Amino acid sequence: MSPPAPHPAPLVDTHAHLVDKRLREDLDGVLNRALGTGVTQIIAIGTTAATSAGVLELAQAHPGVFAAVGIHPNDAAEADQQDWPVIVDLIAQPGVVAIGETGLDRYWKRTPFEQQQDWFDRHLTLAQENDLPVVIHCRDCQRDIIEQLRRLRRPVQVVMHAFTGTWDDAQAFLDLGLHLSFAGMVTFTNKALDSLRDVAARVPLDRLLVETDSPYLSPHPFRGQTNEPARVNLIALRLAEIRSLSPAEFARISTGNARRLFRLPDDRTL
Repeated sequence: MSPPAPHPAPLVDTHAHLVDKRLREDLDGVLNRALGTGVTQIIAIGTTAATSAGVLELAQAHPGVFAAVGIHPNDAAEADQQDWPVIVDLIAQPGVVAIGETGLDRYWKRTPFEQQQDWFDRHLTLAQENDLPVVIHCRDCQRDIIEQLRRLRRPVQVVMHAFTGTWDDAQAFLDLGLHLSFAGMVTFTNKALDSLRDVAARVPLDRLLVETDSPYLSPHPFRGQTNEPARVNLIALRLAEIRSLSPAEFARISTGNARRLFRLPDDRTL
């Protein structure tokens, strides 16, 4: 199957795991294919101290790549006492634009839930103290995240990545000032995902972002294959259709949202 055609306006992939070996082994090809479909900037996501250092290395080596650094809730159980100081040190480096991927997960249960909450709070506090946005992972625990954000009682900029919740969840997150990012699920043909598409149709345009979550969640018609940032084009096209917008107008809006939230310079591109 041929790759996606170039998009009519620049796009930002706000969530890609570029240090995953499935992407890292062909990184030049991955970035070139992304640029060929209209992707000009990518947020590379860290999930451990080591991968956070890795995404910063990529950000400093490749214009148009930016780093989010943090400890994923499913990796927190294996983090040692030296890992958090690494994250704290990394955020001072050029190229870091966000903290995360952090959050909560009741599905995998790899990390005791109270421990996840402690690590999540560390990230939120660090983000607030350093005026950085937070990239949140949420699986089967929307209410827990809402309650923890409410308890914080401090302003923090947040994006809920790969949002899959209900409209009630979306409203609660929006009321807290969050951005919602949509990934390949909105392109899947399952009728069960019509409710997610309905949420995507109702989110205020100034809070809407688009991502691949590469190498996961590859959009239709590439579902089940290794995903990569080039395919954010397909997700953006489906979202534009859902919102009754032209592809160029949707790209202008979502790219503007991403650049404002992550403070991405317009002139640093792939």
